[in-house]
Amino acid sequence: MDRRGGHMWWSSWGDIGKVLAVGFAAYVTLILVLRVSGKRTLSKLNAFDFVVTVAMGSTLATALLSRDVAYAEALAAFFVLAGGQWLIAKLSVWSPRFAHAVRSEPRLLVLRGEFLERALARERVTREEVLSSIRGSGIGRLEDVGAVVMETDGSMHVLPSVPGPGEGTLRGVAHQDGPAPREP
Repeated sequence: MDRRGGHMWWSSWGDIGKVLAVGFAAYVTLILVLRVSGKRTLSKLNAFDFVVTVAMGSTLATALLSRDVAYAEALAAFFVLAGGQWLIAKLSVWSPRFAHAVRSEPRLLVLRGEFLERALARERVTREEVLSSIRGSGIGRLEDVGAVVMETDGSMHVLPSVPGPGEGTLRGVAHQDGPAPREP
């Protein structure tokens, strides 16, 4: 028996009905909140977006399974999480300083076929992981790689050629242990 006096495998039709009703309503609400909050919520996740997404999932699970949380409370929590994410995104667009404070920078891991060892260590990435990304991009030799950049969401992009650190698409990418070059 569990703490509510029911059995581990079955409690009551009322509890099953609550899960079905609240589950459907919460699911529809979550889809609407995600739709209203914008594509960013469903895009590749940086650390901040990941935390919000996990929190939404936890809120949904709590709303479904807890007798102590009403649907209206879960609804309020969804809106607080989506609203907070929207506000952080707006402030990040408005203030580069704020954006830098809440998001990591992309980092150069390989430059002109050479591993940048301090960058690998700082990002806790192995050579094997970088080589896997290089192979996935269709390049067969490390010497043929212009650059590998670890993006803010943890993905790696391989560039076959580069003009130099801080130029072109590498503007804003941290090079080794130094700060990222800024826009002119």
